[in-house]
Amino acid sequence: MLRVTEIFHSLQGESTRVGLPTVFVRLTGCPLRCVWCDTEYAFAGGEAMTVADILARVAAFDCPTVCVTGGEPLAQKACLDLLAALCDAGFSVSLETGGTLDIAAVDPRVSRIVDLKAPDSGECAKVRWENLALLTPRDELKLVLASENDYAWACEQLRAHRLDALCPVLFSPVQGSLAPAQLAEWILRDRLPVRFQLQMHKLLWGSERAR
Repeated sequence: MLRVTEIFHSLQGESTRVGLPTVFVRLTGCPLRCVWCDTEYAFAGGEAMTVADILARVAAFDCPTVCVTGGEPLAQKACLDLLAALCDAGFSVSLETGGTLDIAAVDPRVSRIVDLKAPDSGECAKVRWENLALLTPRDELKLVLASENDYAWACEQLRAHRLDALCPVLFSPVQGSLAPAQLAEWILRDRLPVRFQLQMHKLLWGSERAR
């Protein structure tokens, strides 16, 4: 059984899959408390569902692309079974994870979107650096930045760990904390091999939820 906050159909607002019609499966619960979190409603509650229940709900949308997110989906052990079952059913599956839990057991058919928590998130000390060695070109790293200090830290990690040689790297500004144009200018100035991204769903609908 899994605790599920919501299952809905929308456009993917982030990652290199941005713009794709996607079914989102948002699992309940998260061990982190990032300062800028925009999904606090997923910390508790939710509906108990079996993997079969979730697959049936997802299939009803008739959409080939699925994103399992949270909260922190990997905090529920049965998430691994869900990911494998979605892949077995023929869906193109991505996983959004906070980067503090082990990703080794995730089905290799899944594209893992892994956060690296910057200092201003308040959770930087919990980053699981061992995950970097597990990344492949089908995965992605996401760094959400709230300040110039976060940006300097991100640049340091990019160079020290050669992140862009592992997989695509995404830099994203925290809404209301770092002006998007400022981050874009820094990326261009420093010739960084990263992708700039905004949360497209918020630009479209101005909502904290991606619908």
